[in-house]
Amino acid sequence: MRKRPLGKTGLFVSEMSLGTWGLSGDAYGKVEPADAERVIARAVDVGITLFDTADAYGLGRMEALLGKVLAPHKDAIVLTKGGTDRTTEPPRKHFEPGQLRSSVERSLKRLGRERLDIYVLHNPSADALALGEATDTLLELKKEGKIGVWGVSAGDAEVAKVAIDKGCEVLMLAYNLLHGIDLHRVAGDVMLAGVGILAHSVLGYGLLAGLWTKERVFGDGDHRSDRWTRVELEKRVGQLDAVRFLVKGGVHSMRAAAVRYVLANSLVSSAILGPRSVEQLEQLIRETGGGPLYLPDADLAALPRALAKLGILL
Repeated sequence: MRKRPLGKTGLFVSEMSLGTWGLSGDAYGKVEPADAERVIARAVDVGITLFDTADAYGLGRMEALLGKVLAPHKDAIVLTKGGTDRTTEPPRKHFEPGQLRSSVERSLKRLGRERLDIYVLHNPSADALALGEATDTLLELKKEGKIGVWGVSAGDAEVAKVAIDKGCEVLMLAYNLLHGIDLHRVAGDVMLAGVGILAHSVLGYGLLAGLWTKERVFGDGDHRSDRWTRVELEKRVGQLDAVRFLVKGGVHSMRAAAVRYVLANSLVSSAILGPRSVEQLEQLIRETGGGPLYLPDADLAALPRALAKLGILL
């Protein structure tokens, strides 16, 4: 597992990291705690050093599980997020100083750490971020030694720009074969500021694994059943035909092409993957090998034209 610098933070992280939203049972349906524990342990075995979670995942259960499994592994870097209250429907956002401080203290206790390696505001709006209360609080917590590095999980380029202006050290953005525009819009700002980029939604919630039919039905407890209408899902599945030319030679699957595309961007410090089983994790690691030439230059150059025909701008 290769490592990359996380912007100017001084940290080096594995180029593939483990996201734990799917393991929490909140996203795609129930996952047995023992199975989630095995995935985390196997991630350590294969060289993953960065683990992404949030206080809202499983109402804190994922933080506690990571704290337990990673306790013997002092070099493991944990990123946790705060500011989302999932005890209500719909979830509410809380980025007030008092709320954030309480959130940090609870995360420290669950993870069993004296300092949070990376603490990230969980999808704030541009307006909430611009107020400055939340970012000022994180800066204070960093001075107090409660936080090592702070960042923002941004829902779009507008939020990302505000986050960079506020001095964030790490930026989380959705970035994949069919959705690259937000990162590309802030690329210049990222380079100038030296912000570390963590790419999530690398497989587009499973779409970019390339295995779905247009008739795909999602089960109870699966957020994808509410994410797309039937018409939207059929359209997205059809769009994959435009990028299947990437699957050839040493690139053996659509999911491999999707992960390799993200890693081919030198701005990306790590691609956050969300396998829900040891088998899925091992498959992703095995199929993504072969870098640093992750995809041929000719194929990367052809992608914008192929996607432009679908109305997708990179």
